[in-house]
Amino acid sequence: MATSSDEWSVNANEAVHVSIVQPGTDKLITRHDFHPQFTYPIVGEAEQIFGYKDLDIGLQFAAHDLRPHVKISYSKKFPTVGTTAALDLIETLTPFLPPVAFERNFESHLLQDTGARDWTPPGLKVSQYSRDGKDFEVWAGSLLDTRMRLLLDNIQILIVFFIEGGQFINLDDVDWTLDRWRVYLVYQKSQPPNPKTSPYSFVGYATTYRFYKFQPIKSQAEDFVSPNAQKITPNKLTSRLRISQFLITPPYQSSGHGSALYQAIYSEVMADPTIFELTVEDPSEEFDKLRDMNDFDVLESQFRDADIKIKSTPLSNAERGRVKRVPTGSLLPLTKLQEIRAKNKIASRQFARMVEMFLLAQIPLSHRATGGASLTSLRINGPRASNEHDRSYYWWRLLLKQRIMKKNKDLLQQIPLEDRYPQIEDSARAQEDEYEGLILKYALRREKEGDRHGNGSSSSAPVRKRKIIDSDDEASDGASESSKRQKA
Repeated sequence: MATSSDEWSVNANEAVHVSIVQPGTDKLITRHDFHPQFTYPIVGEAEQIFGYKDLDIGLQFAAHDLRPHVKISYSKKFPTVGTTAALDLIETLTPFLPPVAFERNFESHLLQDTGARDWTPPGLKVSQYSRDGKDFEVWAGSLLDTRMRLLLDNIQILIVFFIEGGQFINLDDVDWTLDRWRVYLVYQKSQPPNPKTSPYSFVGYATTYRFYKFQPIKSQAEDFVSPNAQKITPNKLTSRLRISQFLITPPYQSSGHGSALYQAIYSEVMADPTIFELTVEDPSEEFDKLRDMNDFDVLESQFRDADIKIKSTPLSNAERGRVKRVPTGSLLPLTKLQEIRAKNKIASRQFARMVEMFLLAQIPLSHRATGGASLTSLRINGPRASNEHDRSYYWWRLLLKQRIMKKNKDLLQQIPLEDRYPQIEDSARAQEDEYEGLILKYALRREKEGDRHGNGSSSSAPVRKRKIIDSDDEASDGASESSKRQKA
């Protein structure tokens, strides 16, 4: 009798569960248990595993040093018939985990680990903070550090589990490249259940990569210094820093830990005179929100102090007719804005978004589409309107559309002329909706900042997804080869 393949297939996302464990008195205690969001890089696009019933793939990590262990159980396994066989789970998982994950002494090793009590994360502690009465620390170090490479090798599988399109870092690369990577680790520090157990428990991590940024050499003869014997390292060269991977594990999400990690990275960027700009590699929408909230928190007061606003002088009757160009230089203090951008080391596109968000927030709600302003009336009277807020909103929308058109010039040229304006209008409105959600979220966060400063939780305000605005152009010069290479 033929057997249905569905009968022997299980959803991989449900079959796999990740747990963070630490030693108790005489057995392991599970601190957190959660399922992956993606498994297609491991088992295929369908995210199905064939050949088992009641399959459970447990992936345990020691809470402190993240030593992994695979524990597989099932009630029945499909008997091989011709070329049809159950998926070899060990063979499938081997490219994604270090060999230690398949050893059998995991529990006894943790229970008998005499060095765990004095264990500290690799690198140096760069910040600490509290959430809901609990203490957390952020540690950072180079991939030249053997302990850091070992720890990262243990947990890289989490990248494919939770970051769509995420790739492993090549930990066997040359030292020069490894030194360009910096890893940030977030740990909770608390009283352990066993006096021999480490007080550290993993929360999340991020990786950053340095790209050389050319800086013109001064021409004055007195500034010339002959080469010396000092060793040149990536950390001594002028650079752009890119956040490559960023992950807070599910049990700690929506609790401000993402913001704390981002702020730790940004603080180091601001303190490093060799870094001129912080960028992000292909950010997700959720990370965009977190980044926007934290960057806006940094820039908002500076915009106010610099009196950044749209100079919306009304057009005269002699200037009737359709506006043919946006007078950006007359509307905005571009030199002052560039000074603020350079001072805060924020990438151009991200900074433009923060300026747009700030300018929109300065226009009273009743004069914006969200507050009921008539876009039809705005198109007719906008640049000549007697009310300064109506004029500001009119020019704000044109400035936004101008950026969208410049950013997507090549894409728009492929769209029929009659379809371009609706596409631009739809993208502009979607971006405006996103800003409105962020403005509301920021206002609510400011009300709560006394209780929870730097909360990076996701916004619950509905926003329309951008249709034309494509992925962040900060990654246009391509990610490093090592960040994109799959571990073999």
